[in-house]
Amino acid sequence: MSWTRRFPAVPAALLAALLALVSLLAAAPAARAHEERPVTLPDGTGSVPQYRRAEPDLLVCKTDRPAFERRISAFPQELKQRNLALYERCEKSGYRHLQEAVDAVDRPGMNIAILPGLYEEEPSLPKPTGECAALKAPDSALGYQILSYEQQVRCRHNQNLVAVLGKTDLQIEGTGATRLDVVIDAKYQKLNAIRADKSDGIYFRNFTAQRTTFNSLYVLAGDGFVIDDVLTRWNDEYGFLTFASDHGLYKNCESYGNGDSGIYPGSASNINDGRGYDVPRYSIEITGCHSHHNMVGYSGTAGDSVWVHDNEFDQNMGGASMDSAFPGHPGLPQNHARFERNLIHDNNADYYGHVADGTCAKPPIERGYEQGVVCPQISMPPGTGIVTAGGNWNVYENNWVYGHRRAGFFLSAVPAFIRGEEKWSKQADTSHHNRYAGNVLGKDKSGADRPNGMDVWWDGQGRGNCWQPGPDGSTPGTLPECGGRRGAVSGASARLVGEPVKLAQLLVCADYNVQARRLPAGCDWYGARGAERVETQIALAVAAVLALVGGVLWWRRLRGSRLGAAASLLGLAGLALDVAGSTVPLVGTFVPALALLLLGLWWTGAGLALRPTRPWLARLTLLLAVLTLLDAFDKAVLMIPWIPVGPAWIRALVAVPWVLWATIAASRPARPAPPSPADPGADPAGGRGTGALVTEGGAQ
Repeated sequence: MSWTRRFPAVPAALLAALLALVSLLAAAPAARAHEERPVTLPDGTGSVPQYRRAEPDLLVCKTDRPAFERRISAFPQELKQRNLALYERCEKSGYRHLQEAVDAVDRPGMNIAILPGLYEEEPSLPKPTGECAALKAPDSALGYQILSYEQQVRCRHNQNLVAVLGKTDLQIEGTGATRLDVVIDAKYQKLNAIRADKSDGIYFRNFTAQRTTFNSLYVLAGDGFVIDDVLTRWNDEYGFLTFASDHGLYKNCESYGNGDSGIYPGSASNINDGRGYDVPRYSIEITGCHSHHNMVGYSGTAGDSVWVHDNEFDQNMGGASMDSAFPGHPGLPQNHARFERNLIHDNNADYYGHVADGTCAKPPIERGYEQGVVCPQISMPPGTGIVTAGGNWNVYENNWVYGHRRAGFFLSAVPAFIRGEEKWSKQADTSHHNRYAGNVLGKDKSGADRPNGMDVWWDGQGRGNCWQPGPDGSTPGTLPECGGRRGAVSGASARLVGEPVKLAQLLVCADYNVQARRLPAGCDWYGARGAERVETQIALAVAAVLALVGGVLWWRRLRGSRLGAAASLLGLAGLALDVAGSTVPLVGTFVPALALLLLGLWWTGAGLALRPTRPWLARLTLLLAVLTLLDAFDKAVLMIPWIPVGPAWIRALVAVPWVLWATIAASRPARPAPPSPADPGADPAGGRGTGALVTEGGAQ
């Protein structure tokens, strides 16, 4: 159902104007977190591969036997003996580099075992020469070439330390006691440590991959994969990146030190598009993983139909995020992620200082990733649990979300043109039917208090979104509650656009670029405080205009009226409170609502005082008063249901002609006139009250 059909009373021109305005406000820079060749999603005929315990077909080891024996010396005896036996075999018929073993795979269903050691894949490291140095391919925004599959096959080490291309049902496993016993190290010389491309049924287990200029472990266009007990770390972008894939499983994994996210299931197969909450299956499952000390623990542009359960995301800038904010990703807009029983806590890191001081402008090998440096690749509100930026039909249930200085849950819409969709009918197609129920907010698993700055931050856009009862602090102040069954929402809202000041904040904060070292001024995500914040600058600008116009109007038309004078003082207090409240992040809804209440009382008193001499201006003033009071009610008491735009938008539209009209009215010369007995602002002593001031000729 289109918005114009849903709200026939709202003129189409008004909707178009509002959409144009929100497009300007919410526009993000033309950046792409991950650019890849055009790919199609799998047909879904694959399956999640099973671990095979059979003896390996191919072995990989180094030739330094004393070093090998030192590595396995503390292993349990049975595992130590197995590795020694495998080493004897590997010395005779094995390979020294993983790529050599991959190249030797000649049929589906083979197993490769990597013995303990450090694998730098020296033959893969040299820069491309000959034909591979002169490939014709488009460049990404980050400078690397976007190669076709055929170019990847022809020049497999232009970007990849180890390239697994077109191999099916392959298992690659480390034989150590822990995942740190086998380390594959790209030394910041390749985009990817391991790339598995069009390799259905691949299984990775028990090793570490590290130090790339993009991803440690990359699975692309695969129908069936498992990442089991693998560690990734110290990458410019992602630890684990799976893209345009289906039938995937991450389990018992770990990732840290990544400039984007530790775990990124981008463009997961969009198998549930068009469904409600009840779905037959999920395309990717993520369980038992720990992602920490990254920009964000988990993220997914078009992270569709992903089931994320029983994981821990902590010590990142943000715990998890999913979005529809970057073009070129199949499956947009994002939909149908399911988060349950996850520990999402203490995601309060702030790595933007490494961008500001120039650390992230150095070559990757000099940045100090191994010492804890992270170079954030995109904009992210530090101190947030789960961010949903333009997603639909997501379910967040029974998670522990605590210890965040900003917000536990963060929900905002993203206009469709950001992802390259130009049709007007699609511009408001995100931020609908997201369900937050049964989560433990502000307490850890022991029951100890670990509050979030606020539990919920929502821009207000969308229909069918609902929350569990009783969040500890939210904006707006009262949220639509989820009913007993999925899909049931009490007090449901259906907003075409979010709150204007919040959209302005999102616009400013999105203007971030790590390569250009551009940290947006005015955004508290990057350290803006007090009067530096865009919210405060907007409040100051509005207060200056209204105080000037209101002051002149009082002096020329209302200063003889006790009602007008009292109302003007209330208005001045409201403006001051609005500015003061805007300087404090996470001020909640009480202070803004109180400021709006005072402003509404100002316009009510001014309208009544103006009624005898300026009836039409009085009517407009009283309309503005009603809209302002409704805005206060909407923000703090209850979102007014089933209206396409919040009162703040209508109030802003009405305020513009009111300012112009009030300015003209205040500038006209006045002459004394007898007070009217019906004038509530008349001076009993016959002084120059509001009713005693009329313009020359009695003009209205």
